[in-house]
Amino acid sequence: MMKKLTPIIEWGTLLLTTGLVCFFLLAILWDLISKGSSSLSWAFISTSPTDGMTKGGILPAIIGTVLLTLITALIAAPFGICCAIYLNEYATDSWLTRIIRASIRNLAGVPSIIYGLFGLALFVQGLQMGTSLLAAGLTLGLLSLPYIIITTEEALRRVPNSMREAALAVGATQFESIRDVVLPSAVPGMLTGLVLTLSRAAGETAPILFTGVAFYINKPAGYLNQEFMALPYHLYMLSTQHQAIEQVRPLAYGTALVLIIVVFFLNLSAFYIRYQHSKHE
Repeated sequence: MMKKLTPIIEWGTLLLTTGLVCFFLLAILWDLISKGSSSLSWAFISTSPTDGMTKGGILPAIIGTVLLTLITALIAAPFGICCAIYLNEYATDSWLTRIIRASIRNLAGVPSIIYGLFGLALFVQGLQMGTSLLAAGLTLGLLSLPYIIITTEEALRRVPNSMREAALAVGATQFESIRDVVLPSAVPGMLTGLVLTLSRAAGETAPILFTGVAFYINKPAGYLNQEFMALPYHLYMLSTQHQAIEQVRPLAYGTALVLIIVVFFLNLSAFYIRYQHSKHE
């Protein structure tokens, strides 16, 4: 009797927990949409803040977030992908390799505020970059690096060894096998991991808090050595530090809604990449 009930209990528990997660997610989205949709307009996303950020839009914060994400991708993606290729394709299974993998996984669990302090010590003060867009991008690149290595290595592991052996059997070198056989098969998983990592980085506040983000700039950042505005920090300031919190609350909800939309489309692009690849398999 208990054996017959066990699958029902398991499915019931699964449905209950899934329903609770979906309920709270929908409640949060409804709260953001109902309170932030009134602030959304073309002027809101195409103009700079005015009157002490009580009016105007969030264009500098949008551009700053986009530039910051691009710098993060340019820094983290090449190093992360190359490191994962070495660990999975070239490195032998030794104690040193195991230590490196364990260290990478531990770095993925380090709180983001620690990366912010490290970026302050290394890039802002040590390399004398000052608080700037470049220093913040490098800091977020370091934060994203472990995630990209882990997801890329996992995508490479999913490629069957038989494909590598077949390429070697017809006379290809190991490099040619990786370039022409392994990487094309692993690209969808690698891109999915990269996009999801960048969407996480786009919403980070702590790492850029000490390295370059500014409370208010009346025009978008145009140079790498300048301070910049970013959506997550702008939202934090409007919600907790502004001198007229109640007055700017609709703007805070509008900023949160824009940030959610940006992250949503980044995640959606990851699912689209996966779907397109599965359709052509």
